[in-house]
Amino acid sequence: MAVSLRIPEKTKRRVEKLARDHDTTAHAFMVTAIEERLAAEETRAAFYAEAEQRLADMEKTGKGIPAEEVFDYIRARTQGKKVTRPKARKLK
Repeated sequence: MAVSLRIPEKTKRRVEKLARDHDTTAHAFMVTAIEERLAAEETRAAFYAEAEQRLADMEKTGKGIPAEEVFDYIRARTQGKKVTRPKARKLK
């Protein structure tokens, strides 16, 4: 698939400079940039899909972990403490 991309001159100059700085072509630089953005957006979409599924599961089962327990767990872990992971339970 051939693609023609019109970009502003200022952007073109920036791409050319960075491509030179990275010892690559402007084309290769732009392809890499597009691939990186695609990967980031696909990762974000997968994250949101998993979050939606987990929320649906929580609403269906009524089980979850109160946010404050999650925050306490994360705080303890970041402080190097050995703590037990909180377990899901009926919330209502």
